[in-house]
Amino acid sequence: MVIGGRMDADRALLTPRGELVRGSARALTEKLAQLPAGTARIDLDMSGVHFMDTTGLDFLEVLRDHGRRRSVPVTATRWNGQPRRILELAGLDTTDPLSSPVLDHTPSPVVSAVVREREERLHLLQEEVEQLRRAIVSRPVIDQARGILMATYGCTSDDAWHILREASQLSNTKLRDVAESLTASAGTEGAPPPEEVRTALSRALARHSSR
Repeated sequence: MVIGGRMDADRALLTPRGELVRGSARALTEKLAQLPAGTARIDLDMSGVHFMDTTGLDFLEVLRDHGRRRSVPVTATRWNGQPRRILELAGLDTTDPLSSPVLDHTPSPVVSAVVREREERLHLLQEEVEQLRRAIVSRPVIDQARGILMATYGCTSDDAWHILREASQLSNTKLRDVAESLTASAGTEGAPPPEEVRTALSRALARHSSR
């Protein structure tokens, strides 16, 4: 992440760009330490952030803690895309998450209940982010497998996708593993897919052909 910025009189306008992930909070801490001593307000324009995982919430806490220590107002606005979705799942105000009570560590029964709910949300959110990362990594080999099915059986891209997915379900094998075994078998010295995958692919292809 890169954090740009400028001063407008005694107001600091910071513009983060890139991914809000591990290490971003440290980058923000360093940027805040560089602000002039007379800074009376800090506003962050988050429109340049296109990806955020759950560690990005530490970024918000660093900003809020800085504002409290210096007794200056701070905001983080203009969220969009996937980062905005993360804020929604975490139960934060998407217009300015720094105004959300879940970031307040003042002990009380109400806040404790909110914190517990937040932890549950973050657990689900972390799983969602991890699934997204795995999908991004798996995409090339899955596309290769779809291409093999299209070239071999004359099916469409959508049909090839459904065949792979059905074979994955029938063999109780991860979709990426089905795709990897199929692409490996297409090589000149490639080993055939495991028997359960071959059987599942045959059944899926047979169902496709009968439609």
